[in-house]
Amino acid sequence: MSSTREHSREATPGGIASRLAEALRPFIGGDLPVRLIAWDGSAAGPELGPVVELRSPDALRRLLWHPGELGAAQAYVTGELEVHGDLDAALTHAFAVAAERGLSGRRPSLKAIAGAVRAAIGLDLLGRPPAPPATQAQLGGRLHSKGRDRRAISHHYDTTAEFYSLILDEQTMAYSSGYHSSPTAPLEEAQNAKLDLVCRKLGLEPGMRLLDVGCGWGSLSLHAAEQFGARVVGVTISAEQKRFAEAAARRRGLSDRVEFQLCDYRDAVPLRGAEYDAVASLEMGEHVGEKNYPTYAKVLHDAVRPGGRVLVQQMSRTGKWPGGGPFIESFIAPDMYMRPVGATVALLEEAGLEVRDVHALREHYVLTVAGWLERFEANVEAITALVGEELVRVWRLYLVGGSMAFRDGRMGVDQMLMVRPGADHSLHWTRSW
Repeated sequence: MSSTREHSREATPGGIASRLAEALRPFIGGDLPVRLIAWDGSAAGPELGPVVELRSPDALRRLLWHPGELGAAQAYVTGELEVHGDLDAALTHAFAVAAERGLSGRRPSLKAIAGAVRAAIGLDLLGRPPAPPATQAQLGGRLHSKGRDRRAISHHYDTTAEFYSLILDEQTMAYSSGYHSSPTAPLEEAQNAKLDLVCRKLGLEPGMRLLDVGCGWGSLSLHAAEQFGARVVGVTISAEQKRFAEAAARRRGLSDRVEFQLCDYRDAVPLRGAEYDAVASLEMGEHVGEKNYPTYAKVLHDAVRPGGRVLVQQMSRTGKWPGGGPFIESFIAPDMYMRPVGATVALLEEAGLEVRDVHALREHYVLTVAGWLERFEANVEAITALVGEELVRVWRLYLVGGSMAFRDGRMGVDQMLMVRPGADHSLHWTRSW
């Protein structure tokens, strides 16, 4: 990326950029908060502000057809819009200006809309935008049917294990928040600490049977078998994850203790039920949907024996976008649904589980994503060669935006420890884990 200073010097004042700045004024509550460079080389806005370059009129066409986050994300991932310099700093600045000016929920006047239409006509911007980016999910079928859920998960997780190995820590391949002993704890150490924490909370001992619902790349299943002697069944609907996890089990000599199944969570519990001593599900409940969460909670309840423990690690969110917002819902995790942690606890209790502990890990996720982003940028050339520039831009926006959401408190993540009543299920008097 070019620096802010270079682009400020190269760009010329006036032209298209000034016309856009004037048309945008009523929509953004005043002057441009960024240095805007248009495709004709003209510039407007503060010279020392974050630099946003519109490389093509198609960027504005996308914004006209999909105002706000989705249009901006489409333009960014295709390279029609570039943010020069530090993406986190630029987005943080934009959020701060929007909050200061009270832009959330603000509706432009008819006069402002008419002025924008005149500007669009003058700049020949009224044509249809290009097709959606190739990286944008296009799902069909009934929401949260088994087939659609498979396609939604495949969109994000079947990119290739090699791609994820260049971002996640290579030892565990854990794609969920770590547990950091300090802000400087290495990513691999934090992920192993998280896996240990989960296994200790579940009270795993040699020979105990664990069901890992949404096992991902197999990190918890393999750790529980190798370090705690558990016998584990891990279920996933990603064929790529199953292949990777099975190969890892063979390499580590764990195939006799760990079984991975390509299986929807709704089919994970035998008809007789109550087969497992413990059940875990790490950051999978976000994907089951609003209406299906009671079904998911019942699966967790029915799978564990009376007196057995269940641990769910899950992201939480309040506000307007339970799916994470237009970018996340379109490019990363289609059909995801999050809610405040209290609402999730209530649903788990309604399924018959007794909630014994809720452990907030929001700050830990900020550090985890920072570790992923560091590895991503260190391996960006190899990642680009593997998956192409567009997906690289999707993931850069995803990682930076996700870190900001946890840092600023728009999202959280919690571990909820439960037991199934019906037998002795006393826990230690103190949180010995």
